[in-house]
Amino acid sequence: MTNPRLMRTEALLGTRAIKNLQNSTVMVVGVGAVGGYALEALARAGVGNLILVDFDCFDETNINRQILALTSTLGKKKIEVAKDRVKEINPNCNVVLEDVFVNSSNIDNLLKHNPDYVVDAIDSIKSKCELMSALQQRGVPFISSMGAALKTDISCVKIAPLSATRNCPMAKVVRQNLKKQGVDITNITCVFSDEQTTLPNTAIIKTPDKTKNILGSLPTITAVFGLMMAHKVILDLAKGK
Repeated sequence: MTNPRLMRTEALLGTRAIKNLQNSTVMVVGVGAVGGYALEALARAGVGNLILVDFDCFDETNINRQILALTSTLGKKKIEVAKDRVKEINPNCNVVLEDVFVNSSNIDNLLKHNPDYVVDAIDSIKSKCELMSALQQRGVPFISSMGAALKTDISCVKIAPLSATRNCPMAKVVRQNLKKQGVDITNITCVFSDEQTTLPNTAIIKTPDKTKNILGSLPTITAVFGLMMAHKVILDLAKGK
C-alpha cells in the first residue's frame, strides 16, 4: 500500500490508479456549494495537485449548503479556508490559490497551470461560458455544474452532455450562449437535474449596499452535484485519461 490514508481507495482501484491521481492536477473553479463538496472528494481521493479558484468570502447565507462555511470561517476567503481543509486531509497535496473572479481577461493565465481536469462550479453564466469555451478550444477535460437551486429530488440529478439537458434554466441559457459562440455542446459533460420545478421560491436579503432575491437550495442537492462531478473526475484520472 502506498499510503494508509488511501488504502481503501487503492484496494478498490489499484496502485496504478492511486499513482495517477497523485500525479494529477485538478483545477476547481468555485469552492462554494457545489465546488466545496467536489473539492472534499478530490482531496480524499488523493489528487496530488489542486488549483483553487475563487474570489469570494464566506457569509452566513452560505452555511445552509456549503461544506466549508462554518461559524469559524465567516468573513474568511473561501480559497484560504479550502486550502486549510485540503491540507488537513492530505498534507502532501500541492495547493495553489487563485483569488480571482473568472473572466476572459484572466482565463489564459489560469490555464498556464496546465490542469489535467477542471471542475467548473461557477455561478456566473458569462464567466461559466467563457471558461467552458476556452477549455474546449484547448482540449482540457472538464465537467461543468448546471443549476442546483430549486431542486429537491436527488434521483433526478444526472451526468450527461450539455446538449441532453432539460428542465434546467441555467443549462438552457448556457446552451444558447455557447451555440452563439460556435461551441460544440455535444462534447461538454455536465451535472444537472431534470426535475421539473414550480415557481421559484426566493428569499430577500438586505445589506447596507443592496437588496437582492436569492433562490432556495438544499445542502443535499448541492452536495450530490459536487460529489458526482468529483466521482467522474476521480475515475477518469484513475484510468489515466
